Amino acid sequence: GGRAGRACERGARPPAGAPAMKKVLPEDEGRDEEAEDEEDEEAADEEDDEEAAGDAKGGGNKKGGADVLGLDADSDSDDDDSESAGSASNTGLTEAQNRLLYLISLYTHAARTEDEKEEWIRKQAVQVLIYEGIVLQVLDYDYAPSSEMIGLRRAYFNVSQEGKSDLDFLREEELLNGLKLSSKEYQPITCYQISEKGEEVLKKLGKQDREAVHEMVYEPGTRELLKVTWDEGDEVFYLVSATGYRRKSTVMNTEDVSYVSSAYIPQCLRHGGRPTLSNAHRAHECGQGDSAIRDELDEVITLNSVSVIVSEFIPFGTNNIVQLNNNIGSTERVQGGFFTANIDKDTSGTKLELNPGLTSISILDYTLADHANFEANIHYPTQEGVVQVETFGISCNSDGTLFYGMQVEAVLDRIKDNISLDHLARLLVDVHVDSSKIIDSVISSHQRKLMDLVYNGYARYRDKVNLIVANEITPHLTAEEYMDQGEYENELKQVLGDTRAAYDISEHDALVFGAHGLLVAGPNSRHHEPLLCAYLQFQSTDLFLQNFFNRLYMLLDEMKELRAEIDVADSNPRAFDWCIKEHTKLTEQVIMLEEILGFIRESLNEVVVPPQPPEQSGRSLYERLQVADMKDQLMRRSADLVKSVSATRRHLELLSGMVQDLREKKSMSINESTQAYTRQLCDLQNHSEKSSKALEIIQILLAGTLAFDTLDRLTGQWSVVNTSWMRVLVEPLMKNTPFMWFILNGLAFVAFGTLCRRAFRAMTFNAQGVITLKETVNRKLDMQNLNKYLLRKGNAITTEEHVTAQSNELVSVSWIEPDKREWGYFSPRITLHYDLTTGYLLSLEIQYNRRLAKRNLAFNADELRDRLREDLNAGKIWADSPPDDGDGDKKESERKKEKNKTAKKGSDEAKK
Repeated sequence: GGRAGRACERGARPPAGAPAMKKVLPEDEGRDEEAEDEEDEEAADEEDDEEAAGDAKGGGNKKGGADVLGLDADSDSDDDDSESAGSASNTGLTEAQNRLLYLISLYTHAARTEDEKEEWIRKQAVQVLIYEGIVLQVLDYDYAPSSEMIGLRRAYFNVSQEGKSDLDFLREEELLNGLKLSSKEYQPITCYQISEKGEEVLKKLGKQDREAVHEMVYEPGTRELLKVTWDEGDEVFYLVSATGYRRKSTVMNTEDVSYVSSAYIPQCLRHGGRPTLSNAHRAHECGQGDSAIRDELDEVITLNSVSVIVSEFIPFGTNNIVQLNNNIGSTERVQGGFFTANIDKDTSGTKLELNPGLTSISILDYTLADHANFEANIHYPTQEGVVQVETFGISCNSDGTLFYGMQVEAVLDRIKDNISLDHLARLLVDVHVDSSKIIDSVISSHQRKLMDLVYNGYARYRDKVNLIVANEITPHLTAEEYMDQGEYENELKQVLGDTRAAYDISEHDALVFGAHGLLVAGPNSRHHEPLLCAYLQFQSTDLFLQNFFNRLYMLLDEMKELRAEIDVADSNPRAFDWCIKEHTKLTEQVIMLEEILGFIRESLNEVVVPPQPPEQSGRSLYERLQVADMKDQLMRRSADLVKSVSATRRHLELLSGMVQDLREKKSMSINESTQAYTRQLCDLQNHSEKSSKALEIIQILLAGTLAFDTLDRLTGQWSVVNTSWMRVLVEPLMKNTPFMWFILNGLAFVAFGTLCRRAFRAMTFNAQGVITLKETVNRKLDMQNLNKYLLRKGNAITTEEHVTAQSNELVSVSWIEPDKREWGYFSPRITLHYDLTTGYLLSLEIQYNRRLAKRNLAFNADELRDRLREDLNAGKIWADSPPDDGDGDKKESERKKEKNKTAKKGSDEAKK
């Protein structure tokens, strides 16, 4: 029975109301009829036994999928786990489904209370764990490489389509809950959680199945659950535990197979020129090669005479095609050659060294401004023992659609026919990766930059659309039979992604749609190449539009982040440089997105929908592909994107204004700093003037000393001690008493030194008690009252500075308060900076030495601010009402009362 017998085990179910259908595989044809009759009888006996057991339990009342699972509606939810102590599981599910359900139950948990949190497991993590279970032989599934989104990038990793099918089956039977949400990259995310019904089923799970799963999901020797993490730097998945255990997963290691291919370009894309060359004579070479496949594959579907066409959209235009033709040497005498995407940064040098991995190109046909068709031979290194003769046929068109085609001559030991879909899935990975390398080596650097923008820096991993054309498919079934939700559909998913629909376009031809492309199989399949290529054009444009749309909204998120940083730029010293760089980057990206959208709309206008074929199969295919409807949808979507890009441009203009304001604030901050430094220099200049005055005094003293010394020289040595009236005191004190005069000199030195030191310390102490208060005001002034206010200061005004900057006249006025009693017996220096043209007070500054004020009356910074506000308010210099401070009015009144007490106390002392 093999795989056919396991189809029902894995949840494959025939359509509702359809009779039971047995699919006969080629390897089962030799089975005698007697053995089949015996198996049918045994199955009927087993069903009778199960029905009798169900009747004994009262299983007539069943809910949902309970009959499938062997559960009755009245099963006790409090059954003890001792029922599952045996090695066998009696759940009604297959072994793989049991283990998969138990695996998810270990990672998920439904909240029982409001304080408890829901626990879910992401689909991607489940896929990685399924692969690990296959490698460890815990889960009996097949796997094949598939293109999946991981964060911001696409990557190929091994996915089990059978495992995905069982997940869907468990959800259909309500054993798993599903959760849909969106990621920050605007990608759909699916999560799973064990349901209450699933927990009931697991109570019947056997010990053997539990222990098998434990070996896979727990750290060896412990009960620490392993969690799946993605390492962006190494580009691999790791299984890590809370204790620090870390194991690298090989899920990202796609397996190579040996194959031989020839270049293939559909005739509808050719415009003369020589035919493509065939490598059929080298098909025997891959039979001597090996493969890196680690799993034993179960083949269900095979294809004969397979052609693969991969399509994608790249922003192209007429000038880009002209440049591409020049790059590949289409107009030269010796066309083609080896190509690489590396940039030569030393064109004047002698020697050039490159890593292995070049592409040899041979021109087939071209028109300078419309298209180019050429063959590409791949010379990339492969794993040891793997033989790959890889030749592409590439068609580049000015509408931006690119086709990469190959005729599969042989895969491993299978020449031309009997090509397995398992092998074909691994071959398609090479086609996708190598086709990106080939085209990147011949398109312009600007086009590569546009692609990196749309795919967020991961253009080399971009997805493409597959078209698989085969002359024959084995087994030949109806389209409905291929969509069996079992082994046939799982096999097709390996090359097409999630299958969507299947149709019979004729008696011998079948059409299968998938998320990543389509399969057309039958003897007449190649007659429909023009229609299929038109479908690929629109599908590749549709895929590119999806990525463009996601990138556009990611760009809007980046703009929101920039706006948030602009709002806090005043408090973050590093924000200014980051905002400038980010704004420049976003501006460049918006310009490129507008350019890309122009290429898309031009491409859609150029592409022509082919006419409906006259034959019946062609009309059926035309109806199924709905090419005209696809073009209409793409036109409307591109028109919708015009509005989105226009809104993005306006959002960017708003950010540009905010960034400009940020720059002006930065300039004003620099100017203010410069002014502060200038004031410091002026203060230093004042100190220098004082020093120069001190030097003048010293010079006068030195001049006097010189005059006295000159007189001494003219009159001889003369001193007051030589006088008769002083001699009476000097004789006994200086001449008759030893060391007395020396002691007197020492005492005089100590006395004068002490006095000078105390005076210097007092001056230093007082100089360090300066409070400097600077405040930005930006408030409208009543200029007439301000002038009156300044006139009342009179001679107290020390400096007045006028600076004319463009249309504004900036004024700085400084004065020393005349009445020091109002300020704690020290007069502060007050400076107002205002704009004479606009009539706004920009800022104010107070310098106050609290150590020179009376100790019990000295003001602090808040008191200085309040006192100055009272003085300005009393002068009625404001043209507007004061800003509302909310509950600060009460505090202001309390401060006024305190100041009144202080002022009264100071006036009382003055009277005393």
